[in-house]
Amino acid sequence: MEEALVLGLPEDCVATCLFLTSPSDVCRSSLVSTTFRSASESDVVWERFLPSDYQTIVSQSLTPLKYSSKKDLFFSLSNSLLIDGGKKSFKLDKSSGKISYTLSARDLSITWSSESMYWSWVAMPESRFAEVAVLRTMSWLEIKGKISAHKLSPNTKYGAYLIFKISDRAYGLDLIPSEISIQMGNGQVHRNTAYLQTIQDGKKQQMQHLLYGNRIQMLKSRVCEGEGRVPSERKDGWLEIELGEFFCGNGDGEEVKMSLMEVKGHHLKGGLIVEGLEIRPKN
Repeated sequence: MEEALVLGLPEDCVATCLFLTSPSDVCRSSLVSTTFRSASESDVVWERFLPSDYQTIVSQSLTPLKYSSKKDLFFSLSNSLLIDGGKKSFKLDKSSGKISYTLSARDLSITWSSESMYWSWVAMPESRFAEVAVLRTMSWLEIKGKISAHKLSPNTKYGAYLIFKISDRAYGLDLIPSEISIQMGNGQVHRNTAYLQTIQDGKKQQMQHLLYGNRIQMLKSRVCEGEGRVPSERKDGWLEIELGEFFCGNGDGEEVKMSLMEVKGHHLKGGLIVEGLEIRPKN
């Protein structure tokens, strides 16, 4: 009886109900009946899942978007879309409609990255961005990113992840752990530590101990205590390491600041390849 009543609802009532669900629920509902199928195609329903500034995002796309409905637009935005002159990547989660951003290396603040002696900018075919930053050699590693919370989905827990690779000739990156931090607005700074390399060549380890000896333990004492997070491999072949997490409330206009730095060892390091920094919802 209840099923018959549901199937007998007018399409506008069904659309109103779907408006309160999620993209995945709407897609599943299209199998219920022709009324549900028709309602699940409604622009009114799918506009609910688009960000309030979707028109601005579409206008910033590096390549023009073609779509015939708000549903088409939603699924176009659920693929990584280069915006802001190719300096950012925007994406909607297909299941929830939650917003993710990836800031390219060019959109980050990397100390002395404009000095060719220390950093080089190169194109890599496996990167979504036109350029990545490659650390040649320097003693001061400092990478910072920021994003306005109002650009993200409200009432959502987010994580910030540095996306990178380590070259075969990398050195000095893990003599001491890097310090990572995240801060929302003027609130508390949440700090931790991370290792960019987890597996090292035995000869490299011997060389480092030969060069630095017991100084390594002394250097580690300068760093704040933390978990010593390690990288994980992504599906796209890059590595990532979580810098921290934060909760984006309802309509927050605060700025989220994220960083990774190793500035206390005063030793040379090189071989870090930075693609960008991803801010995405956490399950």
